[in-house]
Amino acid sequence: MFTLSNDTSGFYDAIAEYYTYFYRDWETQLQREGLGLKAIFRNRGVNSVLDASCRAGAQTIPLAMLGYEVCATDPSAGMLRKLEEIAHGYGVLRKIRHAQADFASLPIVFQGPFDAVISKNNALPHLLRDVEIEGALRNLYDLLRPGGTLVIGMRDFAPLMEMRPRFIPGFVHELDEGGELITFDVWDWQDGPPVIATQSLYIVHGDGQDYKTIKRRVMYRPLSTDEVKVALLETGFEDVIDQPDRAERVLVARKPLTAEK
Repeated sequence: MFTLSNDTSGFYDAIAEYYTYFYRDWETQLQREGLGLKAIFRNRGVNSVLDASCRAGAQTIPLAMLGYEVCATDPSAGMLRKLEEIAHGYGVLRKIRHAQADFASLPIVFQGPFDAVISKNNALPHLLRDVEIEGALRNLYDLLRPGGTLVIGMRDFAPLMEMRPRFIPGFVHELDEGGELITFDVWDWQDGPPVIATQSLYIVHGDGQDYKTIKRRVMYRPLSTDEVKVALLETGFEDVIDQPDRAERVLVARKPLTAEK
């Protein structure tokens, strides 16, 4: 038996130093994320943005580089330290207000309102219970100004629910100091309700015949984007759009102009 509790901080603290290796090309990823969000924000009056699951800054940093006023939160202290390190390297650390918070504590840390709130990196499916998902979406809604834009990036688990794959490959990186680093996942699926998917992330690094392996586990609620669209509409969002975005799908929604501030 498992309990419907999912403290992800230990998982992300442990993998923070390797986070950029979970992308084929981190530099290209930053450019794509910045331009993709800029395209979504076009003609929506967006200047201030809250990144509610910033991880190491794949969205936060390019938004700051593009001149947006950015606030960022993440429950993982390790990820926030990695964000600081990378943002400093790009010269934008002073442009980013950041704090440790999960979805439930967001309103305590930042009051808003923001022109846009984003949560990418497949963060929402870490919430396992309906009440947690509903509460998170309500907090994101409340932090937006009327007419503000919400962007959620997540894996659409619907295509995976039938086959329930066990092995999902990652990337192979040649390291500057020599050797290589390899990432891949092994997934376990447990019937519910709700169904729970457990990711075992493997990080293998070394050279020649000398390799070391790191394994870390974290749980997901394997949500489909259709399920999240319904939840967004029930929260009060409107004009929900579902569009592809490489490894994730992106849901874009609007808080009604007539909503109370």
